[in-house]
Amino acid sequence: MILDPAFFDPPTEFSLMPFWFWNDDLNEAELLRQIDDMQAHGVYGFVIHPRVGLPRSIGWMSERMLYFVRLAVDEAARRGMYVVLYDEGMYPSGSSSGQVVAENSRYRCRCLARIELDGEAIPPLQPDQNLVAITTRINGQRIAVIDRPVDAVIRGLHYIGEGPAEETPPAADLLNPEAVATFLRLVYDRYDQAVGDHFGQTVFAIFTDEPGVLGRPRERDVWPGTTGILTHVNAFLGYDFTPHLPALWYDDEPDAVRYRQDYARAINHRLEETYYTQLYAWCTDHGIALTGHPATGDEIGLERYFHIPGQDIVWRWILPDHPSALEGRESTQAKCSSSAMLHLGRRRNSNECFGAYGHEFTWEEMKWLVDWCFVRGVNLLYPHAFYYSIRGPRRDERPPDVGPHAPWWARYKPFADYCRRMCWLNTDSTHVCEIAILGQADFLPWSAAKICFQHQRDFNYLEMRHLWEDARVDQEGIHIAGMHYRALIIDGIGHIPDRARPALTTLARAGRLIILGKDEWQFAGAVMVDGPEALIAALDRLTAPDIRVEPAQPDLRCRHVIKGEIDYYMLINEGNKSLRFRPQVRAKGRMWWLDPFTLEETAHVQEIILPPYTAGLLCVRQ
Repeated sequence: MILDPAFFDPPTEFSLMPFWFWNDDLNEAELLRQIDDMQAHGVYGFVIHPRVGLPRSIGWMSERMLYFVRLAVDEAARRGMYVVLYDEGMYPSGSSSGQVVAENSRYRCRCLARIELDGEAIPPLQPDQNLVAITTRINGQRIAVIDRPVDAVIRGLHYIGEGPAEETPPAADLLNPEAVATFLRLVYDRYDQAVGDHFGQTVFAIFTDEPGVLGRPRERDVWPGTTGILTHVNAFLGYDFTPHLPALWYDDEPDAVRYRQDYARAINHRLEETYYTQLYAWCTDHGIALTGHPATGDEIGLERYFHIPGQDIVWRWILPDHPSALEGRESTQAKCSSSAMLHLGRRRNSNECFGAYGHEFTWEEMKWLVDWCFVRGVNLLYPHAFYYSIRGPRRDERPPDVGPHAPWWARYKPFADYCRRMCWLNTDSTHVCEIAILGQADFLPWSAAKICFQHQRDFNYLEMRHLWEDARVDQEGIHIAGMHYRALIIDGIGHIPDRARPALTTLARAGRLIILGKDEWQFAGAVMVDGPEALIAALDRLTAPDIRVEPAQPDLRCRHVIKGEIDYYMLINEGNKSLRFRPQVRAKGRMWWLDPFTLEETAHVQEIILPPYTAGLLCVRQ
């Protein structure tokens, strides 16, 4: 059959981009040898990630460190490879390995804390503490809420002694725009000075890693905050939050859950303004992409500040043969980044995958996880990680090494080629999908998503802001970024602002708004459903299935893209048993089956047998 030749050997821009842990004393010859070894195994790029284990003679953003960065970037350019720079030593991002706070102690991470008052007056405050409010609990007890520094750190680059104890630099206040501007000057400007001539070419992105408003806190019972935070919270929420401050600490306060969610939404919005907006603008001005990911897997609102929206699979959060593949907050993350890419007009979206999966991590799990990403639309993978060194405690620092020190390294190139092929397929193609699931900036539901996955009804998450910002909503559905969604599902949404109601009302009156579970929003005409069968029946009435399989296959995942003159149905068996089924697809034309790993083709497809944990492409030439 005739395919685009690029499918068989895609451009190297679609390569895996592993985190390359610089975690020991660096040597020019060894760095160049490892770059050559990666290229020989089908890896044509890397993320330079200074990591715990570096000697103190190679400090964060030191001249010595930047010398090695320049060496690696120049070598990558000579070979036609690609580089992503990492913006912290180590993580979470935003503190420049403690240098932000070292420059100005006022930039230390801050919080809101409570003081229960026994008398009329509050205890004397320290010079770096500020009274936010004195308020009264529902039981009559008075409390003082103060803004103060919090004992919060990030992971450091250097072992204490021979390890495994690590340095812990102080976390910076990411809700303070001046602190973030200092971070940009200390890190981004210095990268520009060191390798800026490669920006937009060899160096195509800078990676920011799960910035957290409390860093890694070493105390409990505090909430994120900064000086003057209540002004920003009130402005965002549209009401005075002061009387509801006790709800942050006391479960018996009226509507405590609601007010905690409101406060969290306001903090996320403040983080957009102070952190993400500045980083996004800097990268835009310098002709380079901001990549990386937010702190949690469903924060789709923050993805708009990434030129390459991203997420990360770590800590065995997603596993084969486990509910986590379809249930829980982290199960939404791949669709989170790919949906954001599509609706924001981006070209790529990423996943930092395999981190801290442990020494028991297997080749089969690795293959399953990349397929889990691909069928959800991910087209750039950052494997975590290739270790520069496994000497001493380094071997056990967030294992495993999934590259040169892994038992499968000798057979890695076919895997790398396969990943490059699938990333190419998910890029610059048209996604065929007519179903959307509504999401909030900091919440994506998974119950409806699970039902859609198990019935091969592909969908995208639609962040609610699009309803009033850039989507066109009419009697036929939602039109955005070239997509036409004929059905919108509401599932467990906790807050619908007034600005979203006109669009949702239009959809409800047209019978295109489906509410799974309880109707808390009173949209006249909305289709109420309860359970998988009712949801699928409601979808079938609004949009014809793109693929049908007989018999039913709950472990089968499907993604349909059009690239060139070919419709590709990406079919993934996420289960541990072989699947046998007869497919019927909406696309018309000559049909054949292609194994994207081995490149074996089968014509005249009538029945498909898909072994456990494998992927295939049902191709239809128009």
